[in-house]
Amino acid sequence: MSDQSSGSGEAYWKANLRLMLACLSVWFVVSYGFGILLVDVLNNIRIGGFQLGFWFAQQGSIYTFVVLIFIYAIGMNRIDRKFNVHEE
Repeated sequence: MSDQSSGSGEAYWKANLRLMLACLSVWFVVSYGFGILLVDVLNNIRIGGFQLGFWFAQQGSIYTFVVLIFIYAIGMNRIDRKFNVHEE
């Protein structure tokens, strides 16, 4: 980033923030929304014998977090290539 102009660095940071906020929003909705706020509504749905709200509280938020890690890594690699700050 040292050879980048300040405008390009600012655009890079904004792209990074957009990706991070999108990932955190999904994580918040799944872990807090589905696991706590909407648990009673989701418990009316059963998948494989388990209540969906319980599943989100116990397993779904963890699976979602792991998937979001991969999405963030792939997204950051794309942003790095776009702003030419990727590693060779």
